[in-house]
Amino acid sequence: MTYKTFVTKPDDIQREWWIVDAKGKNLGRLATQIATILRGKNKPIFAPNIDVGDYVVVINAEHIVVTGNRLDDKVYHRHSHYIGGLTSITLRDQFIKHPDRVIGLAVKGMLPKNALGRATLRKLKIYAGENHPHKAQKPKVLEI
Repeated sequence: MTYKTFVTKPDDIQREWWIVDAKGKNLGRLATQIATILRGKNKPIFAPNIDVGDYVVVINAEHIVVTGNRLDDKVYHRHSHYIGGLTSITLRDQFIKHPDRVIGLAVKGMLPKNALGRATLRKLKIYAGENHPHKAQKPKVLEI
């Protein structure tokens, strides 16, 4: 008896659009679900070397919830690659200035650190409020 191994080909990929309402959701739990959908790990044709995931639109990013003292204790760092070019910002300040980056950085940390991860992250669209320009794609509501 011989078994055939299924190999995912680019023609097998069917991409869908999902919309997630982040109001009242926990940051980490939301990010893990989004990363799973973006990678395509919820599909039976998942392959670790091919981008088979779907598009995800996140709305109400400014209304996510974090627990404990994380608003003041969590610090994001970035560097300009010049001497003394380290800039740090707390989660509370990041929420005020760029609430969409909070979810984006959380999801980015859960994706592969290579070209596949960067291509996967391009399928994530995050908006601080209710409005988004992706109504023409008819996204399905994803309950988390």
